[in-house]
Amino acid sequence: MNDQTRPSWTERFREFRQGFSREAPVLPEDEFALAALERHKTEGMRLAVRARLIALGVIAIMLPIINPRPEVLYYEAFAILFGLIGWAQLRAATIGRSRAELLLMIADIVLITIIVVTPNPFSVVDQPLGMQYRFGGHSYLFLYLALGTLAYSWRTVRGYGTLAAFIWMTGVAATWFFSTDHPASMAVREALTDYPFLAETLNPSAIRFDARFQEIVIFAIVAFILSMTVRRFGDLLLTHASIERERANLTRYFSPNMVEELSQNDDPLKQIRTQNVAVLFVDIVGFTQYSNERDPTDVIKTLREFHALMEKAVFGNGGTLDKFLGDGLMATFGTPVAGKSDALNALHCAQAMLSSVETWNGKRADSGDEPIRISLGLHFGPCVLGDIGGDNRLEFAVIGDTVNLASRVEAKTRELGVNILMTEEMADQVRAQSSEEATPLAGFDRFDDQEIRGLSHEISLMGAGKTFSGTRPSA
Repeated sequence: MNDQTRPSWTERFREFRQGFSREAPVLPEDEFALAALERHKTEGMRLAVRARLIALGVIAIMLPIINPRPEVLYYEAFAILFGLIGWAQLRAATIGRSRAELLLMIADIVLITIIVVTPNPFSVVDQPLGMQYRFGGHSYLFLYLALGTLAYSWRTVRGYGTLAAFIWMTGVAATWFFSTDHPASMAVREALTDYPFLAETLNPSAIRFDARFQEIVIFAIVAFILSMTVRRFGDLLLTHASIERERANLTRYFSPNMVEELSQNDDPLKQIRTQNVAVLFVDIVGFTQYSNERDPTDVIKTLREFHALMEKAVFGNGGTLDKFLGDGLMATFGTPVAGKSDALNALHCAQAMLSSVETWNGKRADSGDEPIRISLGLHFGPCVLGDIGGDNRLEFAVIGDTVNLASRVEAKTRELGVNILMTEEMADQVRAQSSEEATPLAGFDRFDDQEIRGLSHEISLMGAGKTFSGTRPSA
């Protein structure tokens, strides 16, 4: 790398500073990753502040026990200040760079260093500055490093370790610079003239740079290891966000309870099987003429609103959205796993669709738009379930005569003049699955001996809803 491409010290410092409070890079459009990071940061900061307050409470109780003198109130006051800093960090927490968070983290380190390397001004004990290091105050830095792993990114944890080591070295150097030889030090050297190693070890004024250097190295190593742990956790977090995105994509096709079933099984869709399924078809009546008389943009807008209403009704009643069919859709109930109320859920879905379209038409009337009319066909019977497609793209398919018959029953609604039409098999299942005193088929009338295209025999149908054309249902 030549001098022109080598980053300047200013750029390096800027990169170091920007490392604080920055999470793992994610694309702005990756809403699931950003949401996961936001939850992690918020929950982590709350947990860190809670842990900080508990730790400070324990320390506040411990200090009077090990030092039962009034001067301990000096350290108790700092404990309160550290608690306030934690509260401020919670308020300043955000995804991305934050100067406030950086300043508060520096305040933590600086305050700890000041407490450890400077004597208590209220102490009545005359002791050299070097004696401050005999009480193991440096270990408190590990406490705040551990708290940082609960909420910050791995870059921040590593930066925190580097910054803490630097500030600690500065504190050690300042102590050495301002320290003076204490009379007790001279007494120790005179008493241990023949034992220079012991004299230096027991010298109360000695800074012991070898021990201080060891503290810095161990702290830096621990900070590096913890940053790797946080980084690994961040990767797991983003992986979890990716899984959430996949689950969200599944909810576009399956109801939430079906998504839960799919997520708990490895290959539930690959198994080709036959099971009873309730099939529902819904269609907009007269949509071809409607679309020919309007601007394509308005037609697409209407379809999007219609599909959104129908999708909500399907998922709200435990159904699976099989496919959109232009101005209609096909939904199944009992896929991929059969339930105890599939036929009843399908009927409730059809009724919810009619209700939502009626409400929608009220809004359309206020805007001067024509009302939308829909027709629904339902049938219950055996279907073949399984994956179809090639190696690169698979589709969960529900096929069989039950699907074909449900589609033709829906088309029959125009002739019979009803909104909802179902087969006798579907009606029987609804009765069997209903535990209500009032029959869910109230308002339905029977049509006897109806011819259905593709069937060699006539079947009985039951219909309900406002008539818009065709034959009146029989009593």
